[in-house]
Amino acid sequence: MLIYKILRTAEWRTAERDRIFRGSPDDRRDGFIHCSLAEQAPATYEKYFAGDADLVLAAIDADALGTTLKWETSRGGALFPHIYGDLPLSAVRWSRPLASIDDLRQLGQ
Repeated sequence: MLIYKILRTAEWRTAERDRIFRGSPDDRRDGFIHCSLAEQAPATYEKYFAGDADLVLAAIDADALGTTLKWETSRGGALFPHIYGDLPLSAVRWSRPLASIDDLRQLGQ
């Protein structure tokens, strides 16, 4: 199963250099790395990233995260994937620039 993380390009470049993603400032403030399922990603984009043109979408193998992955109730009562700890880039299956919300709408198809 894949889960998704939307992040800023500078954050992704740092993660690629370090081979680990330690979270965005918002993630670190909240104590976990916020992720989304394919069907949740467009609303996440609209709520937190609309208008930001310098983004990356990372697809993460949920099974590779082990016990650091927790499913917790969040926006609208839906269960969201949260990573408690760092995200090793070995768990990332692919990443690509995220140009618009249309890129996210294609995830579930």
